Amino acid sequence: MNLLRKLFRKDRKMTYAIIGTGNIASGLTRTLAAKHRVLVAGRDAEKAQKLASTVKNASAVAIDEALDTAEIVFLAVPFDAVSELATRYNFDNKIVVDVTNPFKADFSGLTFGYDSSAAEKIAELLPNAHVVKALNTIFAQVYERGLNFEGRKVPAYVAADDEAAKQKVVNALADVGFDAVDTGGLLNARYLEPLAYLNVQFGYMLGQGTQIAPAWISRQSA
Repeated sequence: MNLLRKLFRKDRKMTYAIIGTGNIASGLTRTLAAKHRVLVAGRDAEKAQKLASTVKNASAVAIDEALDTAEIVFLAVPFDAVSELATRYNFDNKIVVDVTNPFKADFSGLTFGYDSSAAEKIAELLPNAHVVKALNTIFAQVYERGLNFEGRKVPAYVAADDEAAKQKVVNALADVGFDAVDTGGLLNARYLEPLAYLNVQFGYMLGQGTQIAPAWISRQSA
């Protein structure tokens, strides 16, 4: 057990890792670090340090150290970057939250979908990890203004085949202010990823802007 893990277990704060340094990673870091410890890691150590230095309760570490220490790991990188991470680092037995979307470079559509998903492909790349799909439907700009939309929380749809891992992610996201929704098995990532693309269409192509998030309404049956 490394020194970071020993120190962090002395209190009740959880320790999460964000792999990535872009806008989504920045938003997640600030959101999670409001209540817990966050380890920021990326291929560019300077960018990771710059991000962590602006957030209380965040620290920049190497990817290996983040994976060794964190209780939940968030992949906030482009989908195409995951295959390299899978070959270089050990994700065995980690809860890995896939935040990616398989968008085409020009955002004209998905590179694949409906009969597979980025999450399922990541599960194949990380066969000994507990892969959970979540947070892929949320614009980075939403984090800048918080998770409360006039009294309603931003939904975070959570899909996974491992029920225990899924529940830990549901609990973690609810704890920091999301309306965390159990969305069934990992196969349902095939529908969450197109939903994220529809959100992009609403936000950019149809003029609704980026302070939006997909949500369902419900009421009791008659």
